[in-house]
Amino acid sequence: MEHEILIGNTIGNECVLTAEELARACCAEVSWIAELIDVGILAQQGEDQSGWRFCAADLTSARRAARLQRAFEANTEAVAVMLDLMTEIKRLRDRLKRMGLDPDE
Repeated sequence: MEHEILIGNTIGNECVLTAEELARACCAEVSWIAELIDVGILAQQGEDQSGWRFCAADLTSARRAARLQRAFEANTEAVAVMLDLMTEIKRLRDRLKRMGLDPDE
């Protein structure tokens, strides 16, 4: 029986991913990452593209954007609106829960 060894890196709050690494993790091109930055889905650290760095939260946002884009065949602007609405819904649900109300009833 063969055992496969997986090697990975832990990504935390430190911005350690390059644009190329983030694109590869999302099965996308760096130009797509630039689009996500342009519409406000991602906020890069660094000025020029070769110096851009991203953290774990950015990876999560990019992957979520990729799923929405595929599922709804949406452009990046529409995905940005969807993500904003999803964030607002979560914020409102959390507020209802803090008030002792169940938003799912």
